[in-house]
Amino acid sequence: MLFHLCRYAAVFAAFIAGMTCLVGMDFSAKILSSLAKSFEDEYSKDDGLSVRNLMLLFSYLCIFDVIACDLVYDLLSVLSERLTELDVSTVLTILQCCGMKLRGDDPGAMKDFVLSIQNLVRQSKLRSAGREDGKADLHSKRMEFMLETICDIKNNKKRSKEDPSQHTRVKKWLQKLKSEDILLRGLKWSKLLDPEKKGQWWLSGDVSSTAGNVEDVAAVISKEVVEAQKLVHLAAAQRMNTDIRRAIFCIIMSAEDYVDAFDKILRLDLSGKQDREIMRVIVDCCLQEKTFNKYYTVLASKLCSHDKNHKFSLQYCIWDRFKELDEMELNRSMNLAKLVAEMLASFSLSLAALKVVNLANPVEMTPKKTMHFRMMFETLMQKEDSLMWNVFTRIVGNPELELLRDGIVMFVRQHVIAKDAGKELAGKFKIAKKALDNSAGVLM
Repeated sequence: MLFHLCRYAAVFAAFIAGMTCLVGMDFSAKILSSLAKSFEDEYSKDDGLSVRNLMLLFSYLCIFDVIACDLVYDLLSVLSERLTELDVSTVLTILQCCGMKLRGDDPGAMKDFVLSIQNLVRQSKLRSAGREDGKADLHSKRMEFMLETICDIKNNKKRSKEDPSQHTRVKKWLQKLKSEDILLRGLKWSKLLDPEKKGQWWLSGDVSSTAGNVEDVAAVISKEVVEAQKLVHLAAAQRMNTDIRRAIFCIIMSAEDYVDAFDKILRLDLSGKQDREIMRVIVDCCLQEKTFNKYYTVLASKLCSHDKNHKFSLQYCIWDRFKELDEMELNRSMNLAKLVAEMLASFSLSLAALKVVNLANPVEMTPKKTMHFRMMFETLMQKEDSLMWNVFTRIVGNPELELLRDGIVMFVRQHVIAKDAGKELAGKFKIAKKALDNSAGVLM
């Protein structure tokens, strides 16, 4: 019976995820809020079956990346504080359904949860030590089974009863709908139950949820103000001379990761020519780093996959930087070379972007430009063979790019292969040359 309930829950969760991809995050957020309210209502009635069904749906929303694991961990924390028989049963339902997913997403949080639940169970045993009624024994046995389940998950022994291939097929279907853009992050269980939440509450952070009183809230705000002031001063030092550029800069530099930065940049809702500044700020930040940081390339690739207009903005920005190569500092030039190589490898840029440079002209190829493009091709040619083949194949078949193809072959032969003392790149060059001769444009 549980197997069939899991299948039904998975179907409903997949439907919610698909509709969210098509309609927007407000769809899943409102359903999630209703689910939380229904759970609390059924919990108050001590209706174990309804509670289990709602938690199965909740767990599959996590499996299909509609909600982040932090919300599930927050609910587990709420349940473990009470630890009634229904709470223990609910914790088991969640862990049996998506425990391995939780462990994979945040192993640290799982470790903290395990330690917390073990301490709570130990205290519960001490409190019920003198009792002899059957309910206490039954409760104790449930707890023991829950602890065994948690330890199995912690030790990577627990396996889902559901066929993982079913999940894989659903996830592939959701990927076609761009499901990576619908993940609800930073939510707390208390926020879902808050009757006074307004507007796009699922997008806004909840300072009060992490602070227990007015003094804590004030301390959090003061700390954020100080950090914001530091970023504003840093933005001014980096010549971010408009409000839009400063806003983008502060988001990029203060984000927890590239996904957080991506979400916050989208919330700026820049229109027209304003969104062109995004790529320019990303490139500027990348060039300012002392050592190359892939964070900027991952963020730029994410933006390019979201909106193709960012690809054009990035290309024009790169062209402007190419004009400055002879005056550019060595460190900035090397960062730019690696940035372009990574963007080529992610297919956010095409080698056609090099058409503005005459790689075969020894007069135009000054020592600084030669060093720059040699670093770019060396970085690109260190990628795996199939990826490199596809990168070079993208410029095959276009007669207008014949001079570029010849220029690439000549430049790589003279300045990359000739300088390769260990001859490690010779094999890579053969692959690149075959790819450029691949008139059919067949990809690996």
